[in-house]
Amino acid sequence: MLLPQEIEVFYVIPAIRRELAEALVSKGFKQKEVAHLLSVSEACVSNYFNHKRADEVSFKPEIKNLITSCADKISKGEMCFINAVQVITKKFKQDECLCRLHEKLDSHVCGCRGCLN
Repeated sequence: MLLPQEIEVFYVIPAIRRELAEALVSKGFKQKEVAHLLSVSEACVSNYFNHKRADEVSFKPEIKNLITSCADKISKGEMCFINAVQVITKKFKQDECLCRLHEKLDSHVCGCRGCLN
């Protein structure tokens, strides 16, 4: 059985990094700069763009917009990566996206809604 926190660590946070990386590169940042901002290697950022990493989770439009907004704030120095992840994961939980992902990934989930806590 997977815990909701494991789902976040292994699936959600890497997908958030992927989306932030894409948004930052679209704003003109180099992959090396993005890697530094997101605390990952340059190879990791490259893997995001080549769909070799963090490709299991997709976000609905509201969360993609939030990620884009956070990337804009990161690019201006108004927000750090840690704060962005906290804001995005909070929204992901509130919208019950974590629960749905948990149910999809783990057949032992009992519909407990423990992901919302």
